[in-house]
Amino acid sequence: MAKKRRRPRNRPQQRAVPRTEAPGAAPKTALDESAPPAHTSTRPPATERARSARAERKEMARHERERARKAIARRSAIRRAVTIVGVVTVLSVGAYLVFFNVRSPGDVSPQALEVAAAAGCGDIVTPAAEAPGGIHLESGESAGYTEHPATSGPHDPSPLPSEPAVHTEPIREENAVHNLEHGYVILYYRADGPQALSVDVLARLAQIAEGQDKVLVAPYPDLDEGTSLAITAWNKLWECPADVTPEDAGIMANAFIEAYRGTSNAPEANAA
Repeated sequence: MAKKRRRPRNRPQQRAVPRTEAPGAAPKTALDESAPPAHTSTRPPATERARSARAERKEMARHERERARKAIARRSAIRRAVTIVGVVTVLSVGAYLVFFNVRSPGDVSPQALEVAAAAGCGDIVTPAAEAPGGIHLESGESAGYTEHPATSGPHDPSPLPSEPAVHTEPIREENAVHNLEHGYVILYYRADGPQALSVDVLARLAQIAEGQDKVLVAPYPDLDEGTSLAITAWNKLWECPADVTPEDAGIMANAFIEAYRGTSNAPEANAA
């Protein structure tokens, strides 16, 4: 009798026991299972640190350059300010010296006055009661002076040049008065006629004029009758006849120049 085949017994399948997680821990995902452990260090990589250090050095260098630039600018501003103050001071002092530091007129020496009286010269006179300066005509305009020679009044804007000191032709009176305003002394002489000043006297006057500043010699055709030499400064006039000697003329001219040339007798005595 054939044996009966035994039927296999069905065994119960084992269920997977779930892995228990620590209390409060977040459940892990498949990504968490496959990901490598996280890098827990907070220190930047070496290349990043190097770049950061270079950036810091560049910033420090920029600040240093800016600081140096500002320091140079401050020094330059101080130098400019000092220079400007110095220039202003020099100009102020120069203006004071030009317009205010002018010596007062002196007295003509007694010797010159005695010589003049002996030669028949007149007294030193002040023709105008008032003689303000700075009154300019239009260039080339005539002043119509009533005093001859004129020693003050309106005048041409331009004075005569200081050279030549000795003129052989009459000079324009409107320009000459401007020279007197600047502290000049002008020695006028009669060049023609029986009352003409002698050649020897003229030579002595020329010698005086050429040996110092602000003295001019020039002929003047319209001198008053009996006058051959007229010594002038601003609003000052000293007249002499033809028979004055070279020695007397020299003494008188030098004394007059010493008393009035470049003094506060003239409104603009220190002008050129």
